[in-house]
Amino acid sequence: MESLEARSRDVQERTFCKWLNTKLESNGYPAMSSLVKDLSDGVKLIQLMEIMGDVSLGRYNKTPRMRVQKAENVNKALEFITSRGVKLTNIGPEDIIDGNLKLILGMIWTLILRFTIADISEEGLSAKEGLLLWCQRKTEPYKEVDVQDFSTSWSDGLALCALIHCHRPDLLDYDKLDKMDRHGNTRLAFQIAAEHLNIPQLLEVEDLCDTRHPDERSVMTYIASFFHAFSSMDQAETVSRRVEKFAELMQSVWISKNDYERRVRLLLLAWTEMQTSWRASLFTGTYTESRERSAEFSTYKQTVKRAWVTEKQDIATLFGNVQTKLKTYGLREYVPPPNLSLLDVDDAWKALLASEAQRSRAINAEIRQIKETLRKKFAEVANDFEQRLHAISSELTSIDGPLEVQQQSVEQIQTRLPALSETLNYVSEAEAECNAANIEENDYTIFTCQDLEFELELLVQRISKKIAFIDNQIVSRNMTNLTPAQLEQFESTFRYFDKDESNTLNQSEMTAALASLGIVYSDEDMDYIYDQLLQDYGAVSFEAFINLLVEITEDQTSPEQLREAFRGIASDKPYVTELDLRIAHLRTPSIEFLRETMPHTQNETGEPEYDYERWLDDVFA
Repeated sequence: MESLEARSRDVQERTFCKWLNTKLESNGYPAMSSLVKDLSDGVKLIQLMEIMGDVSLGRYNKTPRMRVQKAENVNKALEFITSRGVKLTNIGPEDIIDGNLKLILGMIWTLILRFTIADISEEGLSAKEGLLLWCQRKTEPYKEVDVQDFSTSWSDGLALCALIHCHRPDLLDYDKLDKMDRHGNTRLAFQIAAEHLNIPQLLEVEDLCDTRHPDERSVMTYIASFFHAFSSMDQAETVSRRVEKFAELMQSVWISKNDYERRVRLLLLAWTEMQTSWRASLFTGTYTESRERSAEFSTYKQTVKRAWVTEKQDIATLFGNVQTKLKTYGLREYVPPPNLSLLDVDDAWKALLASEAQRSRAINAEIRQIKETLRKKFAEVANDFEQRLHAISSELTSIDGPLEVQQQSVEQIQTRLPALSETLNYVSEAEAECNAANIEENDYTIFTCQDLEFELELLVQRISKKIAFIDNQIVSRNMTNLTPAQLEQFESTFRYFDKDESNTLNQSEMTAALASLGIVYSDEDMDYIYDQLLQDYGAVSFEAFINLLVEITEDQTSPEQLREAFRGIASDKPYVTELDLRIAHLRTPSIEFLRETMPHTQNETGEPEYDYERWLDDVFA
């Protein structure tokens, strides 16, 4: 402990002596070499108090030889220190005259605190705490530096380098420092501080790097020099920044004013051009063009207008910012040039909104008028088409007279159908225009294009059926060897199996029709019959079918032919089942009749087996 205290006193004596010498030398006084020797006569002490207090202490003994003269000098200096509110404890003139180093160091430290450290302030903290906080804030960005005190935190030189780099990065490259070179970093910081910052080297490299606990008072004294050096630099920079800030303010206000005027002119011009464009725009009378105008107007409201609203608000904000800046610094209020004030902008905006409303009403009125025109157009062609349909239908109903005359009349009506179908295309086009215009209701007609298409289809079918009916009637009239009942049966069978209503039968339809009448042939025979009919008639028409049945029915009452027919249905079994009859496509009434009249037995599954041989024997007996 005695060795540590002795080392601290040694460091303090050298540090304090250098600190005092900076005061003396800067005012033209010779430097001291020893605190004990040079302060003992009070002369240097009085000179230091006059320098620190910036005041004269009056007459004193400049070359004292006697102890009493030295005591007078020292006492004058101590009284001045006390008068400045510095409390000195346990030290008198004799302690300084007799060279009590411990008390002398304590007194000098008190002077350092009072005249160098006490005026340091940082975020409400003063003296030591304020100086420490200042160091911490300045070195915070440097990850290798952690300032917690005025002792070990400064032992590697990095904190000193960080302080210098923070304020003067041009003096050293912190990133290139060897973070492990404690002596080199400390020596570099001392050198730069002395040569470039006018901070005297109060400490030695060994005072920081070669001791476990560097002396706190000595370190504080040295670091305080950095604070004052950089504070002076900051004050000079503050003056420059004040002028620069005002110049920047005026420049920013000038830029903002010019920007405001430029943007207002552009905005007012854009509004004027838009209104001129609306007034010059003419409608062509088509729904497509009107919808395009409406879509363009909607797009304008969702894009251009919103951009204008935003720009109008931004301009108002910009104007307010300019006025706020000027008011904050007590400068003259900004008055925009004529026709560029915010009031002028509001008036122009109101005029734009009025034109916009007029434009919207014009577009909507045009669309309503076009829709009304389209409704009337469709109603006219639809009603006319329906009247023509009705006229033809009535004409078809009123046809009378001999079959040949009726046939000519119906065929003449049929020739008018293509022209009627062509007219329906106009109806469809008119309806498509209405659909494109989103017209859902039409008070001028009750018809739709689908309604008319359906009625036309019915008329076409009706004419086709009428022609087939007349043709069949002519054929039936000429078949004198058939009874009316037979003709009715054959005609109904033909119509039933004519699935596509083409008045012809294909081979499968003909086979089924014959089977329903109880006429069954082998596939080979059926192919021959069908091919023969195609050669003779071109198709199995009603006439061909009737003639075939005439040929068949002329001898169909032969028992052998009936037995052969039943064997064909039964697949050569001595009996037939209900399933055999249905597969042969017999009509339901015929099947029911045969089930009730033919004798039958039941097989092992309980299904009836009808004995057609026995029944035919009974019938023809």
